[in-house]
Amino acid sequence: MKNKNVFHGKRKLFSIVTAVLLAVTLVVSLAGCEKKEQTDGVVYFNYPEWVYYDLVYLADELGYFENANIKPNYVGQIAAGQMIPALSTGSLDLVNRHTPLVISAIEAGADIKIIAAGSRSTQANPHMKYFVKADSPINGIADFEGKTLGINSFGACSEFVTKKALRDIGLDPDSVKMITAPDSEQEAPLLRGDTDIAIIHPLSSGRATANTTDFRLLLSDWDIDGGISGLCPYTASGTFVREHPEEVKELVGILSKAAKWNNENPDEARQMIADKFGFKLEEAEMFEFYEDQIVPAENMQYWYDMFTDLGLVTTDKVKVTDIYTNEYNPANK
Repeated sequence: MKNKNVFHGKRKLFSIVTAVLLAVTLVVSLAGCEKKEQTDGVVYFNYPEWVYYDLVYLADELGYFENANIKPNYVGQIAAGQMIPALSTGSLDLVNRHTPLVISAIEAGADIKIIAAGSRSTQANPHMKYFVKADSPINGIADFEGKTLGINSFGACSEFVTKKALRDIGLDPDSVKMITAPDSEQEAPLLRGDTDIAIIHPLSSGRATANTTDFRLLLSDWDIDGGISGLCPYTASGTFVREHPEEVKELVGILSKAAKWNNENPDEARQMIADKFGFKLEEAEMFEFYEDQIVPAENMQYWYDMFTDLGLVTTDKVKVTDIYTNEYNPANK
């Protein structure tokens, strides 16, 4: 069952990636992704804005970029599925997207690399949650066959983790239909019946969790694999890193500082992000983050092994160490 068209084949996957890479430059330029000029020794990194629980936003709200030599230049909203391609073309300099998307892009020739660990999945604060309607007969992964699942983008955690869970219990992943919508818009199609299950990430997952009248929390990624798949890292453009190595080190240090503050002040952190996006506090869920932002080798190996097993990575071309580096982390001794 190892290579049974699980993701419609390696060629199709990477042809899609290539097509998006070619198209995305126009898309993101329309979204206003202009490079901000370096002034007074400050380096600006192009970064997207979307409804998500993000360390860059936290660090900015906390004032950690105020006197820094590197600062975010927000370029407007970009769809989740376009972020890695935009990073690959140089329209963005940093993104917070999941590891499988990074591996796919590197396999396709993208000059990008994970530089910081980002969020970690815990039992209290998992990476993503699976919701069904309150009266749904669905009670677990075994009931997913023939159902429609709402995800925020293809090729990321939602798709890969779910399909692996299905394979692990002997079900055909292709029996589940997946359709995309932003996390913040997953509830409406679930209520309408356009989807049977919705996967939602923080902070938007909090709204569905709080709405027990309409929705029922089915499970989380923690319930599926104990959180090994849940690390959602920060990935940078290779060109940007080579041109600004010292500023990138400072950036990773700022992310680490914000991560520590987030974990030590969860209520204040949730309030800060809830206010930013106009959420009620009780409807905003959070991520925990790796405090030192060191990228754990075991999480990277997990994804690399999965891609190897599925035949989605050319092992003599892409090594696991090509995916990530801790070189720019001040905590890396």
